[in-house]
Amino acid sequence: MTYCLGIKVKQGIVGIADTRISAGTTTTIKKKVFVVQDAHNSFFIMTSGLRSVRDKAVHYFTELIEKGIVYDKLYMAVNAFGQQIKRVADEDLAALTKGGYRFNLNAIVGGQLRGDEEHKLFLLYSEGNWVELDEGSPFAIIGNDGQGKAILNRVIHENISLRQALKAGYVSFDSTRVSSNNVAFPIDVVTYEKDSFHISENRYEFNDLEPITSAWNKKLTEALNEIPEEWIDKAFKK
Repeated sequence: MTYCLGIKVKQGIVGIADTRISAGTTTTIKKKVFVVQDAHNSFFIMTSGLRSVRDKAVHYFTELIEKGIVYDKLYMAVNAFGQQIKRVADEDLAALTKGGYRFNLNAIVGGQLRGDEEHKLFLLYSEGNWVELDEGSPFAIIGNDGQGKAILNRVIHENISLRQALKAGYVSFDSTRVSSNNVAFPIDVVTYEKDSFHISENRYEFNDLEPITSAWNKKLTEALNEIPEEWIDKAFKK
C-alpha cells in the first residue's frame, strides 16, 4: 500500500510520499515522486498503484519531455500523463486482468508552469481523467487514506502557512504509519512556493522525525487528560 499526500494553500504546495513497495512477501524501497523542473516550469507527480503501470507511464511521459514537448499550463501536462496511463491500459490491461491484477494507478500532480497564474494541484485517476483541487478541497490522499484524513479535515484551509501545512501533513502520515503495517519510512517531501518555479525535495528517515512523533504523542495525551470529565459521570452511574 502507499501513502501520498498533496496539500495546496495560498503560499504553495506540500507533497509527502512514503517509499515502501510490497510484492508478495518482499518489501523494497522505491521513490514514488517524479519531479520536472527548469527555469519556468516546476511540477511533481506522485503515484499510487501497480508499480509496473507507474514505471511504464512515467517512462512514456519522460520521453515526451525529452523530445522537447513544452506544456504552458499544468493541466496540459496532467492531460499528457493521463494519456500515457490510457496508453499503458491499452497495452497491458488484458494481460493484468488475466493474471488476476486490477489495473490501478492514481496520481497527484502539483506545481506551476509558465502559463499558470498560480500554483495548481490535481488528482488524476486510473481512467486518465482528473479533478483540480481548490479551497473547497485543498488536499488529496492516494493509497492508504483512512487514518490520515482526520487531522487534515480539522486544520487544513487555504490560509494556513506552508510550514503549518507540512507539519499537519507529517502528522497525517504518522497517524497512518502507526495504524498500518504497509506504510513506512523513509518519506519523500516536496515543497513548492508560489511563483518560485523551484521545487525543494528532501528525504526523511524515521530517526530524523522521531522527536516530532514523540512530541505529538505527548501533546495528544496531555490534551486528552485536559478534556473536562463532568459529562462522563453520567455514563458511570450505578
